[in-house]
Amino acid sequence: MAIASASSAVILSAHSPHKCSFASPNNSCTPFLGFSFAAKAAKPVIRTPSLANRTTQIRCQDLSVVPKDQRWMFEESEIDGPDIWNKTWYPKASDHVNTDKTWYVVDATDKILGRLASTIAIYIRGKNLATYTPSVDMGAFVIVVNAEKVAVSGKKRTQKLYRRHSGRPGGMKVETFDQLQQRIPERIIEHAVRGMLPKGRLGRALFNHLKVYKGPDHPHEAQKPIELPIRDKRIQMQK
Repeated sequence: MAIASASSAVILSAHSPHKCSFASPNNSCTPFLGFSFAAKAAKPVIRTPSLANRTTQIRCQDLSVVPKDQRWMFEESEIDGPDIWNKTWYPKASDHVNTDKTWYVVDATDKILGRLASTIAIYIRGKNLATYTPSVDMGAFVIVVNAEKVAVSGKKRTQKLYRRHSGRPGGMKVETFDQLQQRIPERIIEHAVRGMLPKGRLGRALFNHLKVYKGPDHPHEAQKPIELPIRDKRIQMQK
């Protein structure tokens, strides 16, 4: 059957008015159809040069476009202009050196405990600065004097409780605000500020920036502390 089919195909091809050339690469035909059709054009190949060994840098060549008060954020390697790909600024180790930080002092006499503690926590964390970064110690040192004269509102002097535990069964100790103020007045402000700082090693490091003292004197005159700015108008206890 295969031989008969082949011979009939040759006969049809011989009687066909159109002759096809099988040697031509551009034309293709079949012996059953008897005519040629154009071959599908090959897709053009686009070759791109290799960029493996090239580095693309787009920088602002005109340094004058950067405000003068922001040029300190760029390193010497960016003398031709800031790197426009990386706009986010992150503080370096040289931006938060403890010896360069500001020292504040505040008198706790007749100041409400919670409002005073929140103001102190803001300056210890550095939230008052334009360079504030949540994960970096950018804040200042705060000195609190006259800790025994801090005030509370309402009936908190007898109703506010402070608890501590020795770690043994039945070792819970409970005392009121008035009792703790007579025993260790510094601990009241330290406890309030500690609760407003991050929990973790960053919070433990920030807590070392708080210096609380009983009485009007403190041993940090060499640091030349300045008065802590307080915007809260209701922080002072009204008598």
